[in-house]
Amino acid sequence: MKGWKFTKTHVPIELIEKPDPVAAPGEVVIDIKASGLCHSDVGALEDEGWMHIITAAPLIFGHECAGVISEVGQGVEGYKIGDRVGVAPIHPETGAAIGYQRDGGYATKLSVPAVQLVPMPAGVTFAQGAAATDAGMTSYHAIFRTGGAKAGMKIGIIGIGGLGQFGARAAIAEGAEVYAVDLSPEARELAMEMGCREVFDKVMDLEPVGCQLIVDFAGFGTTTAEAIEAIAPDGTVVQVGMGKLESTINTRTLILKRVTLRGSQGGDGQDIANVYRLMAEGKLDADLTEIKFEEVAEGLERLHKGGVKGRLVAIQD
Repeated sequence: MKGWKFTKTHVPIELIEKPDPVAAPGEVVIDIKASGLCHSDVGALEDEGWMHIITAAPLIFGHECAGVISEVGQGVEGYKIGDRVGVAPIHPETGAAIGYQRDGGYATKLSVPAVQLVPMPAGVTFAQGAAATDAGMTSYHAIFRTGGAKAGMKIGIIGIGGLGQFGARAAIAEGAEVYAVDLSPEARELAMEMGCREVFDKVMDLEPVGCQLIVDFAGFGTTTAEAIEAIAPDGTVVQVGMGKLESTINTRTLILKRVTLRGSQGGDGQDIANVYRLMAEGKLDADLTEIKFEEVAEGLERLHKGGVKGRLVAIQD
């Protein structure tokens, strides 16, 4: 098999060959068909703080993938060779994540516990299926399970990138009133095309809207602080983005407006299944740019430089 190896921060990833994985008891081997590229991987290459999270390095990078089962280990029930599946990045019991605590999805093959599998419905492509396993899962979890979004609620989305566009689309599909913020003119144009009520280039422009929920998918410090200033009294700010790992906030505003500030990390198979459901029903699509598997390193550099519209997904035959 081939895979993109991550060694440590400031060291470029490297395409290597290693023996094919074998399905251990309770696990399956997947022939990976699509792998989504994530800004957190860019962060890991640039910020040494990520080395406290990626505890099994060196390892195969990537935590967002979908493919076809090619081998089933002893004791696995409910799955067979040929099944199309996505992979929930985090093990529901141990908390171990692919691409962090074990080999990940920037590879031609992946061995993974069966409890992390999510069946892909007919009509969901491998590219969609891969992107949904992290970008879709993380955004859905943040908005609906951490943020408590409901139909009719006014929701602000900061950052219409790989995660934010998924989250905005899902919120619109479920009947929320969505307002978007992004510095990029292209991202603002995409937000309007998706059906957002209004689109802004400054977080504070959300203040007159009176959002009951603001989800920060950017996380560049000032975006978090300004979300607290812009949220309606008794509202909730959910922090997802880790563009910077620190932020200075106004605790006076936090207290006097009775703001709830919550962090949201990842999600689980149920979140992915909900995203797959919306995709299969034709209610949710994603703006995806497909690249070749051999272009993963180049794709991460494109993310680093900015200007990528939607989500990059590496495709394999």
